[in-house]
Amino acid sequence: QVQLLESGGGLVQAGGSLRLSCAASGRAFSDYAVGWFRQAPGKERQFVASITWSHITEYTDSVKGRFTISRDNFENTASLQMNSLKAEDTAVYYCATDRRERRDVPPTSEYLYTNWGQGTQVTVSS
Repeated sequence: QVQLLESGGGLVQAGGSLRLSCAASGRAFSDYAVGWFRQAPGKERQFVASITWSHITEYTDSVKGRFTISRDNFENTASLQMNSLKAEDTAVYYCATDRRERRDVPPTSEYLYTNWGQGTQVTVSS
């Protein structure tokens, strides 16, 4: 079992930047994809970005060119650098790890993930 803890959320003006971190503890982290998801009030949880064990990345269209996902397997952390933030990026952001190890394609469905963190709030003021 992996325990995940997100941090780095906060209040930022539109056009600003935030860097979210996901710290993992427990079983091996390096062999599993890590995904970031977000949930805005009254909406379903949405895929944002994912990175495989081999650092292949995938992004939802609305964040391409603005967000960058990365991981440090030595430190057991994953990060989401968010630039040019917009009001519509406001949500609770969650990280999660893949159910299957060493997947070659970045998973985008939340049903392929397990071990969710508690989330961190990102609020972008317009």
